[in-house]
Amino acid sequence: MSLRDMTLIALLLAVGTVLRIIMPAYGAGMKPDVALAMLFIIIVLKPNIRVVLTAGVIAGLLAALTTGFPGGQIPNIIDKPLTSLFAFGIVTLLKDRIPNPYICYILSLIGTAFSGTVFLLSALSIVGLPAPFSILFTTVVLPATVLNTIAIAVLYPVITFSKSLVEKTRQA
Repeated sequence: MSLRDMTLIALLLAVGTVLRIIMPAYGAGMKPDVALAMLFIIIVLKPNIRVVLTAGVIAGLLAALTTGFPGGQIPNIIDKPLTSLFAFGIVTLLKDRIPNPYICYILSLIGTAFSGTVFLLSALSIVGLPAPFSILFTTVVLPATVLNTIAIAVLYPVITFSKSLVEKTRQA
C-alpha cells in the first residue's frame, strides 16, 4: 500500500468521523453512520484487499471511539471490518459491469443494511438492545441507508473531482 493510498484513506476516514460526530441525531438519539459512506467510497476507489481491511479496521476503531450507542464499542469493531469485506465482494463482482458511482449507491443501500444488521446482532449478543431488533432496524438502519445514499450522492463526485485535480497538478 502506497503512502498516497494511506493518506487518502486517513483523510477520508477523518472526514467521515467528523461528519459522524456532527451529524444530528433523529428518533431516540440515534445517528446514521456517515463514516460508513466514506468507507464505501474508499472501497470503490481502492478495491485492494489490504486497503479494504485496513480501512475497515480503522473505521471500526474510530466508530468505537465516537459511538453514542450504549456498549456499542465492540459491535462497531466487529461490524466495520466485516462490512468492508462484504462491500469488497460486491465491488469485485460489479466493477467491470457498472460505473463506480452506481456501485457506490448499491453499496450504500445493501452495505448499510448489512452493517446495521451485523451491528445490531452483535450488540444484541454482547450487551443487549435498548429496543426490539425489528424496531431498531426499521427506525435506525433503514433511514440510515437513505441518508448514506444521499451522502454518497453528494460526497462521491466531490471526492473524485478533488482527486482528479490533485492528479492533474501532480502531472504538471
